Amino acid sequence: MAMMRAPVGPEDAGSPDAALAAALPAGGGRTRTAVLGRLVRAIRANRKATAGTIILVVFVLLAIFPWAIAGGNPNAEVYGRSLGPSTAHLFGTTAYGQDLFAQAVWGTRQVLIIAFGAGLASTALAVLIGVAAAYLGGLWDGALNLLTDLLLVIPLFPLLIVIAAYVHSSGTLVLIAVLTLTGWSYTARQLRSQALSLRHRDFLEAARVRGERSIYIIVVEIIPTMTSLIVASFLTNALYAVLFASSLQFIGLGDPNSTSWGTMLYWAQNNEALQTGQYLWAVVPGALIALLGAAFALLNYAFDEIGNPALRPMRRRRAVQRRRVRRG
Repeated sequence: MAMMRAPVGPEDAGSPDAALAAALPAGGGRTRTAVLGRLVRAIRANRKATAGTIILVVFVLLAIFPWAIAGGNPNAEVYGRSLGPSTAHLFGTTAYGQDLFAQAVWGTRQVLIIAFGAGLASTALAVLIGVAAAYLGGLWDGALNLLTDLLLVIPLFPLLIVIAAYVHSSGTLVLIAVLTLTGWSYTARQLRSQALSLRHRDFLEAARVRGERSIYIIVVEIIPTMTSLIVASFLTNALYAVLFASSLQFIGLGDPNSTSWGTMLYWAQNNEALQTGQYLWAVVPGALIALLGAAFALLNYAFDEIGNPALRPMRRRRAVQRRRVRRG
């Protein structure tokens, strides 16, 4: 699992965000198409980013077009019970006569909704609280920092179990809300640390002299300089959302009637799939969770390498140096 590093702050030469700015254009005159083109080239140049992107795109396609791949209702109990893998049922069937391949494909949609929903929401909340606390300072910083510290010292998974127990079987949106409200604190602390290093930079002083409002300075001036850390934060939050949501569903604190990899594990455990020889019922959803986690982790590592030249493989740095020597 990719662990994010807390950068010291984007100094003019050598910081992660300064290096990312060199890889991705930041000028106001550049079009969005140019920015996207540079981003695509940066991802293609990094093997980890390419592998993570391919895996994630495959899962996204499964989530968007599940009926084209796995047919209709995945919970229909219309097949023989506990059948083994075959051409008709690639992963076999459950003890209830449901097709495991169809459940795995259709379950991708809910998993990605939780990943992107909770990842985006918790990252946005962390950006708002962390950056605002650092820039505003004083009482605001003290109050927001206290709130962040309170959540950091509370064990996250036991807290999730307690909250999920009260909203048991309430649906995907409630699960996303729970993961968002409990998962923003670590990211907020990282973003606050980076924003503190920017408070007295010249471009912020210039904005204050121009009479810009605090909200404008935070949104337009500060946040764009923290792009690489925010992207890494989103990827990590999305990864944790998948793991925590699947864990809650596995222990029965999700909606057991929904189609998700976590609920597949829940029903496999209830029916003693491993003890009765139905290994794929438990192995398939677990492997898919691990594969999706690997995609987020690879992208996280890749953005670290793209944004920070010191983390790039030595072979690549030597190749770049050779090209520069030839051009010189």
